[in-house]
Amino acid sequence: MNSSESLVTIGAIREAARGLVGVAEVTPLVPVSALTDLAGVPVYLKLENTHATGAFKLRGAWTAVRRLSPELRKRGVLTYSSGNHGQAVAFAAQRVNVRAVIVMPETAPPMKVAGVERWGGEVVFAGTTSEHRYNKGMELAQAEGLTVIPPYDHPDIVAGQGTVGLEIVEQLPYVEHVVVPVGGGGLAAGVATAVIQLRPGARVTGVEPEGAAGFNAALAAGHPVRLERTKSIADGLLPLSVGTITFRHLKGRADGVTVSDAAIAEATLWLRSEQAVMAEPSGAVTTAAVRSGVLNLVGPTALIVSGGNADPSVLSALAKGV
Repeated sequence: MNSSESLVTIGAIREAARGLVGVAEVTPLVPVSALTDLAGVPVYLKLENTHATGAFKLRGAWTAVRRLSPELRKRGVLTYSSGNHGQAVAFAAQRVNVRAVIVMPETAPPMKVAGVERWGGEVVFAGTTSEHRYNKGMELAQAEGLTVIPPYDHPDIVAGQGTVGLEIVEQLPYVEHVVVPVGGGGLAAGVATAVIQLRPGARVTGVEPEGAAGFNAALAAGHPVRLERTKSIADGLLPLSVGTITFRHLKGRADGVTVSDAAIAEATLWLRSEQAVMAEPSGAVTTAAVRSGVLNLVGPTALIVSGGNADPSVLSALAKGV
């Protein structure tokens, strides 16, 4: 997509939603009185951890695979992922009976590796950063003729993830604030696109770990900025830069805040112990933003819990304060 190409429209997001029927259920939007009391406005959790693959990524991955031509599908697909997108691509590929190669970091949580393999994906490990995965993925795709399904920076991914925002507005027509995790920005871009087109007066806020604040850097600079390094317990939010396509959708539509790892850990454990919501740290950043006081909500609010694929050893470490 170049600057002359149009942004993803609400029509494209609605088409993606129709394509998800029978593949992904509409996820619950549940009120949380403890957060409502804390924030002073009605607060709801959008539970994307309830998908078959445990995270919102199923929406974009399926949309991208479904929209491929039969010829491109037949070649097989490849993606590079820290875990959740890899699981989603493997799931989508298995559903249409095509090969899926998933390039993952050497540090990928075993639970996410097992998830990819459970859906029939072929795991290849490459380094520790998103660039390592990308470079290895491009090399393999070229060598083996595989079709690449990017984790976030693609219009089909943005459209698929935008169905989260579409559902929120349908479930809560008077929503005034939507809070969404940001890594590469695919979910945030899709959600902001849907919400602002349907609720022009609403506010969308992206939440990042302090140690991986690529979106906030991009907002300050006016364009994507490559960070030297990223580090956080929120392993799904560690790209070195927000995407070019995703930032075009976010600029002027969303603001951003950051949260500490301590706040993310507290929110992850609180969601599990007090709300019975099995969130991974990346999915708990929106709750962390409210509970830690870094974000003031402006009205009826939906906090997106983006995924629940947390490694048990990580949760154990959080509980022990490691």
